[in-house]
Amino acid sequence: MGKFSLYNIPLKSLAEGVHKFEYILDNQYFKLIGDADSDVKKGAVNVEVSVKRISSTFEFNFTLAGEVQVPCDRCLDDMPIEIDSKNRLVVKFGQEYSEESDEIVIIPENEGEINIAWFLYEFVTLSVPMKHVHPPGKCNKVMSSKLNKHRAVSSDDDSDDDTGDAVDEEIDNNESDPRWDALKGLIDEE
Repeated sequence: MGKFSLYNIPLKSLAEGVHKFEYILDNQYFKLIGDADSDVKKGAVNVEVSVKRISSTFEFNFTLAGEVQVPCDRCLDDMPIEIDSKNRLVVKFGQEYSEESDEIVIIPENEGEINIAWFLYEFVTLSVPMKHVHPPGKCNKVMSSKLNKHRAVSSDDDSDDDTGDAVDEEIDNNESDPRWDALKGLIDEE
């Protein structure tokens, strides 16, 4: 991770107590760290890292605030997503590198440092909602018209509502599925 050496934190040389670090995750950072499948390719996120050392244990507290650009699920144009998250990570010295859980990492004591570049990227991507769609009327008009032109619409649905309420209502009105009737009997027995 030579290109991310800026994100190395030398744990061995930190004195007991609290230490502060600040980073700015910019377009260059997202370009270098992201892969082809990543939605986040641009952004400006301010990061504050607080590291509290107690003996050979380090408690990291991350505060991320800013904005990233992700493609809209409907029109594929970039749209801004606000990032505002707080994350925690506990780092301990050990024999070899391992991730004990989502919040606990063991690093080799002989190395004595940790690179947090990937952790920061994970915190950002986990802050992006699963569904990202422009507010109504803000999608690319050309793409929206092409999408509507090729959209499958049931014969009894005359609305342009994208919420899917008509489909949910149709499912609720149908009679029960015979494949599930045997399982319903099990619930009644309890």
